[in-house]
Amino acid sequence: MSDQLNRIKMLIGNDAMRKLQNATVMIVGCGAVGSFAIEALARCGIGHIILVDFDVIEESNINRQIFALHSTIKHKKVDIARERIADINQDIKVTIFDTFFDENTTLPVQPDFVIDAIDTLQSKIALYRWCQKNDIPFISSMGAARKTDPSKIRIDKLSKTFACPLAARIRKIVRDERLPDFSVVFSTETPVGEIAPDKNFGSIITVTGTFGLYAANYAIKFLITH
Repeated sequence: MSDQLNRIKMLIGNDAMRKLQNATVMIVGCGAVGSFAIEALARCGIGHIILVDFDVIEESNINRQIFALHSTIKHKKVDIARERIADINQDIKVTIFDTFFDENTTLPVQPDFVIDAIDTLQSKIALYRWCQKNDIPFISSMGAARKTDPSKIRIDKLSKTFACPLAARIRKIVRDERLPDFSVVFSTETPVGEIAPDKNFGSIITVTGTFGLYAANYAIKFLITH
């Protein structure tokens, strides 16, 4: 075992460490939330990481996304993510899909766990259906924008969420489609700040990053205990 994983092995033990090294986790969305989840998974030695994202890095991403630097603007997020993972741990297998996930997406993979870090509502619903169809456990990120207090972030079932407009919309769709309840990362903080004319929301790395780390920690704990 490489020295860089020794502190994790000391914490969770050899058996749990082997489970992480043998696990495959797919992250859909490599932006503000997803980039931090990816960072955590890579540094914890997940053996195979699958990345799904179609977007390129923009200057406006720099305030909150790990992969966003002036040197990476206009580069594909999945490409930069793959390079960073390799720089963290060359033993990790990385598979990328440069695609927008929607109801027509078919991926020839069967991960052990999925992290939903997508912004688009319909894409999130499509991913839930895909995970259910393929019997894959997952956790979904709710709205991290217009929030300022990381201490208000928690993990619970979707049905238990409140103070999150995105979660409210998803709850209705999930009920209407009779999809099973599932775990989400959400904030109990009342949304703050203005909505721009282009419908963009303000966001801060201390919140979006915490969302991603919460999701990654949930995935790690799941993989260790199952």
